[in-house]
Amino acid sequence: MADLHIPDALLVKNYVEGSEAALATLIKRHESKIYGFIYSKIADRDISNDIFQDTFIKVIKTLKSNSYNEEGKFLPWVMRISHNLIVDHFRKTKKMPMYRETEEFSIFSIMSDDSLNIESRMIVDQVEVDLKRLIEELPEDQKEVLVMRMYQDMSFKEISELTDVSINTALGRMRYALMNLRKIIDKHQIILTN
Repeated sequence: MADLHIPDALLVKNYVEGSEAALATLIKRHESKIYGFIYSKIADRDISNDIFQDTFIKVIKTLKSNSYNEEGKFLPWVMRISHNLIVDHFRKTKKMPMYRETEEFSIFSIMSDDSLNIESRMIVDQVEVDLKRLIEELPEDQKEVLVMRMYQDMSFKEISELTDVSINTALGRMRYALMNLRKIIDKHQIILTN
């Protein structure tokens, strides 16, 4: 399989020059990661398939119009396109903000669970609000990594690719974010439990 060793940048160049096989290789190479990312946010196969297809329609249009700036970052670019399409989907359907889908609290609030009475739901909602307010106090780089990891369920490898930093830097930012959150919680004597 010689295709495995051809860099994305060369495949993009080959596709722009007319090789449909190059695009097929790119899609095959990255489809599980991109589809997995979309599905982790949407949790609906049909909608995820639509967004996946829309992502590659946008990729094709951009490549064909020669407006893609090659910087050797094909996958993070495609992930940003799919991320933007997911955001658009939630805006159109007026559902809750994107970062809540993978959160445990949201799963419980979506499912009809009789064990969560009104008081419990109010407490859970307040904990979510408090936590989001605390996260806003973090430095931008730490907040970005924490949100990608905890709310968007991204791996540190994906985070490092999307933020253009090393995995160790992403891990360090996450570590400092958690340490700073603990300091803020202690300082304000906040209790985050239900």
